[in-house]
Amino acid sequence: MAKEDIESEVTGTVWKIETKVGDKVKVDDVLMILESMKMEIPVLATEDGVIAEFLVEEEEPVTEGQVVAVLDT
Repeated sequence: MAKEDIESEVTGTVWKIETKVGDKVKVDDVLMILESMKMEIPVLATEDGVIAEFLVEEEEPVTEGQVVAVLDT
């Protein structure tokens, strides 16, 4: 299997993780929701696959371009 890094598009805080390691996801499924400037920003799967790991936890700050999750594709 190949690995696909999922990056944050914004600087903000992890508000809620919607999925868990081992979940099968399809492209554009919501993996987590970030909060930035009082807006909720979804982080979407970029490919079909299985969530291999999360590199962040809820309430953790993230920066734009930071890898937040890894998919097995």
